[in-house]
Parts: sequence; structure tokens; C-alpha cells
Amino acid sequence: MIGLLRTRRSIRKYTDKSVEQEKIEILKEAVLRSPSSRNIDPWEFIFVDDRELLKKLALCKPHGSRFLEHAALGIVICADSEKSDVWVEDCSIASILVQMVAHSMDLGSCWIQIRKRMYDDKTTSEEYIRSVLEIPVCMKIESIVAIGYPAESREPLKRHELKDEKVRFNSY
Repeated sequence: MIGLLRTRRSIRKYTDKSVEQEKIEILKEAVLRSPSSRNIDPWEFIFVDDRELLKKLALCKPHGSRFLEHAALGIVICADSEKSDVWVEDCSIASILVQMVAHSMDLGSCWIQIRKRMYDDKTTSEEYIRSVLEIPVCMKIESIVAIGYPAESREPLKRHELKDEKVRFNSY
């Protein structure tokens, strides 16, 4: 697992190649195996591979989402906030786990933050996505994970580039 962490990078450029159904099934299994507080599983996942829908979703905020248009797959990660007070954490865990599993299959991925982001001056990104995908109002949207075959290569950070000063022992 540390090898995956050492080499995973956010990928925002993708080839035109579709993700094979076998790999999609593994990604589905990965999100469904994601742990959740008290095993409530408040999350739900919308796998989007329709190119027109990906283009629409890529417009969900002014910055940091346009690359979704060129991904082969977008996974919208949402949850019923009434089921769990820690739905944000549960969705965040699922978001990163699916990225790690994608990386293990030579797929690139990048997290797109949706919660607390705006589509425009009046509409939240969540409201925009909810209208595009017909998501019920009770569902809160945490993120979209873009996935596809990488069309770019990013060097992993070297060990000495990590911020060791962020780690403390026994007290602050």
C-alpha cells in the first residue's frame, strides 16, 4: 500500500480510452467496501460514463472541474445527511479509497470538491449537479472523482520533499 501512496498523483489529463467493465466492477466494489462510522453506509455513488453528462458535470464550478469532460468516468459521491452526522467523513474515505484502487489498476484520478462550492453567484455546485443527475434533495454531494487512463505523467514527491514538521509525537 505504501508503494501506491508513494506514486499516486492527481491526474487531470486523460486519453480517449474507456475504462473496461471489469475495472468498473472493481471500482464499484471498492466504494461499497469503504468503511463508514457505525457501519451506517450513508453514501451512494453515481457512476457516470456518458460523455454528454460528463461535459455538463465538468461545468459544476468555475475552477477545478473542467478536466472531468475528458475523463472516461466520473463517480459522484453523495450521502443522505439525515442517516449520519459524519457523512462528510464517510464520503471522503470512499473518495480516496476509490482513487487508490484506480491507481492500482493504472488508472489516473482526481478529486473534485463539490460540497461548499458554487456553480455561479446564486447556485451551489451541489444544486447544479443535483439538477443534472436528478439527485433527490435529501442527498448531499461531497465530491466527484474523475477517472481515466492518464495522458500525463507526474513524478512522485521525493521522501525529502514531504513536510516532516507536520508530524509531532506525544504532544503538539
